[in-house]
Amino acid sequence: MTDLQGVTQWPGLAGWIPRLQEPLLRHRLEQFPAVALLGPRQVGKTTLALQLAATTPSFYLDLEASADLARLSEPSMFLQRHTDKLVILDEVQRLPGLFAELRGLIDAGRRQGQAHGRFLLLSSAAVELIRQSSESLAGRIAFLELGGLHPLELEADALDTLWIRGCFPGSALASSDGDSSEWRRQFIHTYLERDIPQLGPRVPAETLRRFWTMLAHGQGALLNAAELGCSLGVDGKTVGRYLDLLVDLLLVRRLPPLLAHVGKRLVLSPKVWVRDSGLVHTLLGLGDADAVLGDPVAGASWEGFVIETLLAVAPQGCEGWFYRTAAGAEIDLVLEWSPQRRWAIEIKRSLSPRLGKGFHQARADLQPERTFVVTPAVKGYPLADDVEVVGLAELAGHLVAAG
Repeated sequence: MTDLQGVTQWPGLAGWIPRLQEPLLRHRLEQFPAVALLGPRQVGKTTLALQLAATTPSFYLDLEASADLARLSEPSMFLQRHTDKLVILDEVQRLPGLFAELRGLIDAGRRQGQAHGRFLLLSSAAVELIRQSSESLAGRIAFLELGGLHPLELEADALDTLWIRGCFPGSALASSDGDSSEWRRQFIHTYLERDIPQLGPRVPAETLRRFWTMLAHGQGALLNAAELGCSLGVDGKTVGRYLDLLVDLLLVRRLPPLLAHVGKRLVLSPKVWVRDSGLVHTLLGLGDADAVLGDPVAGASWEGFVIETLLAVAPQGCEGWFYRTAAGAEIDLVLEWSPQRRWAIEIKRSLSPRLGKGFHQARADLQPERTFVVTPAVKGYPLADDVEVVGLAELAGHLVAAG
C-alpha cells in the first residue's frame, strides 16, 4: 500500500507525458463513486492514476503484490479507514469478490454525502471486469479506456515513429529501434507465458502465438474462423474462443460492418485488427522502418494504426464501423453519431491518393456528412466533390473538436 496524501510528484513521473484522457478521467470521478480505467498492460494506466493522485488525497494498492492483496482479506474493514481518500486499486480483476464489497461501501458513503470520487479501478482484463462490476456496481461505476500514446500527445514529427514502434510507451519512447523491438518481444513473451495464464484460460502459449501471428499476417482481413481453424488444427469455435480472449485483453479489435439500410447485399463479417502496429511488426519479424516499408503488410499496418488513432479520440456516442457491399463498394472507416450524421474515412499510405469506383459508390450509398482521405501528409487539401485529404493528426484534431 502506498499512501499518496500530500505527494506533489510521484517518483518516476518526471518527464511524464500528459494524456488526452486525463481531463475526462477527472470529470468521471466528479460524476461517479467508482471509475474503471481499462487498457492493456504497460499502456500507462498506473502512471496516469498516480499523476492524478498527486493532486488528490489518495492511496494505492497493487493487487499483484501479495502484501497489498493480503490487506484486502477483509476489504470492508480495511477500506472504511480510508473514506476520505481516492482509493486506487490496480489489477482489480485479481480479486473478483471485491465488487460486492465496494457496492456496500459506495452506498454507505452516498448516505453520508460522499457521492463521487471514491474508487479508481485499474484493469487489463476489460470484459471480465465489466461482467463482474455490472452485477454489483450498476449505476455506480463509469468505464474509460486508455490506449497507447497518441499523436496528439507527442510532437508532430513522432507520427512515423509511433506507427513503426507502436504506441506502448516503453516501445515508443525507447532509446533506439533495437531497444524498442526488444521491449515488444519481451511484452509478447510475458503476455503469453505469464499474464494470460494468470487470467485462467488454458491455451498453450505457442498455439496462441501462432494465432496472434496469423492475425498480424492478415491484418484487417475479414474474419474467417474456418480458415484460421484449419491452419491451427482446431475448429471454428476454438478460434472464436482465442479471438475473444485477445479482444477481451484489448490487444485485438473486431471492427464490425455497418449494416446500413441501402437496399444492397452487405458484407456481414467483422474485420480483425491487431490493435498496436508495433506488435504487428514484431509478430512478423519486422525490426525497423525499412523492413516494414518493404513488406506487403505496410499498407494494412498503416490503416490499422490510423483506425486506432481515430477511434481513441472519437467523441462519446460515436461508433466506428467499416462499410462494404458484395459488389465492392467500400469505406475503410465510418464514424457514426446517428444514421443522419456520418463521417466517411478512406485510408491511403500514398501522398497522392487515387480513389476508385467502390469508394464513390459507397459515398453515394451512405451520404456522409463529411468525407476524408487520410494520408501521411502533414497538411490537408481539398481533393474533389466534398472530399478532403487530411493528415492523421489533423483529422484527430477535428474529432476532438467535434466532441
